[in-house]
Amino acid sequence: MALSRSSTSSRQAGPTGPDLIALGASAGGTDALRLVLSSLPVDCPGVVIVQHMPEHFTRAFAERLDALCAISVREASEGDRVAPGSALIAPGNQHMRIAREGNAYKVVLGSDPPVQRHRPSVDVLFGSCAQVAGARAIGIIMTGMGHDGARGLLSMRQAGAHTLAQDEASSAVFGMPRAAISLEAAEQIVPLERLAETALRLVRSARTVV
Repeated sequence: MALSRSSTSSRQAGPTGPDLIALGASAGGTDALRLVLSSLPVDCPGVVIVQHMPEHFTRAFAERLDALCAISVREASEGDRVAPGSALIAPGNQHMRIAREGNAYKVVLGSDPPVQRHRPSVDVLFGSCAQVAGARAIGIIMTGMGHDGARGLLSMRQAGAHTLAQDEASSAVFGMPRAAISLEAAEQIVPLERLAETALRLVRSARTVV
């Protein structure tokens, strides 16, 4: 049975709405992330990203995206604050989690063993978002091979977060979205070109709640 609003944790985001967007991608993700991030305005919630990519490549990738986007994009460092209008990309060969710091979120990096054969792992990031942000987060799983991120996205949905999966037609590789959909982890299945728009609509809709 598909998860319903009543079967997930109640959403307690309040009028400010979600304040965190978590993205996970692998094969085909570099182009997909470019499209999504370049569609986000400077007043968007803070964004955290795991893109499966070798060590030393993520910094240059972040710099290229930063030049193309209205929001700030950079490779994450230990203790970085997750701020509105900015995106942080997990460094290659390091897991990235978020932790609560007062009313904000910060980045925690780690070299613990790979998960789903990956470090960084989408499951690790999404799992931390479920624990720390709950209904204040939006999780998006995108094009990629394998299963990484599927269980993490399910944990986010069970914690009350909105969850999106990229559709098959727009995915270079449908493995990761397919795995999440099969677990009923995705609240909506959305074409690549509408992922940013859909996430922003969810944020704005929640901000109108009285």
